Amino acid sequence: MSEVKNFYELTYIINAALSDDQIKEVIRRVNQYIEEHGGEIVEVDEWGTRRLAYPIQKRRNGYYVNMYFRAPASLIAALERFLEIDEQVLRYLTLRMDAKMLRHYERRKQQAAEAARPRPKDVAVEEEEDVEVEDEEEEEE
Repeated sequence: MSEVKNFYELTYIINAALSDDQIKEVIRRVNQYIEEHGGEIVEVDEWGTRRLAYPIQKRRNGYYVNMYFRAPASLIAALERFLEIDEQVLRYLTLRMDAKMLRHYERRKQQAAEAARPRPKDVAVEEEEDVEVEDEEEEEE
């Protein structure tokens, strides 16, 4: 019988002093660890380098990574131990998403997809005509 997989959100901060290649390697190792231990990665969102709210290990900046994945509950303790041991990971936070969080996640994804969808051609043409009319009015003044 297969184990039930819950939906999780993991946010972790990597030492920003590392090179881009080293940061990509840390991200790859975390993703690989999850997949090798029965997890399934849904989304990885790299937020990039940001200033920390307070110093962590005498560092002021960190590279933020936010990810969503499905995994059995038994993986989480091992994953957190893996992140704790990795010296390049400054902090991490793992959340098991409940039904309300899942609805919010799905709604956010749907809104992002709608925003990325190309607009109908007739709407774009009307907006271009408005701009041309405004440009002509400015020239007359």
